[in-house]
Amino acid sequence: MKIAIPVLENEGKDSIISEHFGHAPYFAFVDVENNDIKSIEIERNPYEEHGPGVIPQYVKSKGAEVIIVRGIGRRAIEFFNELKIKVIRGAQGKIEDIVRDYISGKLVDSEYTVKEKYHH
Repeated sequence: MKIAIPVLENEGKDSIISEHFGHAPYFAFVDVENNDIKSIEIERNPYEEHGPGVIPQYVKSKGAEVIIVRGIGRRAIEFFNELKIKVIRGAQGKIEDIVRDYISGKLVDSEYTVKEKYHH
């Protein structure tokens, strides 16, 4: 299983999740096998300035089946649903802790309102 997570920095397993998924500077792609983290690949977000649906397509192209976010818009969730990518909202903290909580069933989807609005 591959999990995508928008993050603020390129610090491997210690990268912190971004407040708003679409404008995250980086995306982490975490490979999970037998309930264990096998690898973490972090890429600069190629679509920080983007149109609707672009990032869900990007995440799909990377092979992710799940995206774990903090805050996300309704339209983006609809795009992920169409692509059969599961969206888990309301996560916080570092990649390693988030993924371990997801694997163990502690992390469940919960609505989250982004604290700061993104301004261009």
